[in-house]
Amino acid sequence: MPMKFTADILTAAIEGFQAQKKRIDSLISDIKQQLSGGRGEPAATAEAPKRRRRMSAAARKRIGAAQRKRWAEAKSKAGATAPAAAPKRKRRLSAAGRKRIIEATKKRWALVRAKAAAQAAPRKKSARKKAAPRKAAAKPAKKAAGKQSETAKTTEQGAAGVS
Repeated sequence: MPMKFTADILTAAIEGFQAQKKRIDSLISDIKQQLSGGRGEPAATAEAPKRRRRMSAAARKRIGAAQRKRWAEAKSKAGATAPAAAPKRKRRLSAAGRKRIIEATKKRWALVRAKAAAQAAPRKKSARKKAAPRKAAAKPAKKAAGKQSETAKTTEQGAAGVS
């Protein structure tokens, strides 16, 4: 059997649901407070977005005209206080000045290179030369001599044991 909902029933339902929502929001904020250890805030309520104000075309024209007037006054004051001076000519470097700069730069770099060479020179003197080729030749000879002595010992022992 279908039910008919009247306005009173629907408003009562809305009030009941809003009460439930408030209770749930307070429970959520309590849980958040326990998690973070801080102050719990209720969940955000859904409010209607604020409407932006609209300006009429006549108002925009008035504002634009007033702004243009202010700019014109500012420009006229700036133009009156500063005389129209001719732009400064660019400064040019003479050939002699350029030559002096180049020579000074070369001199500075020569000093830098001389310092670097002076610091690198002691490093080369302190480096040791490895005598690897001489040691490599001596090691096989020792091993060969050691093997010969072992074979000689075994032959001597064998001869002693046989006789």
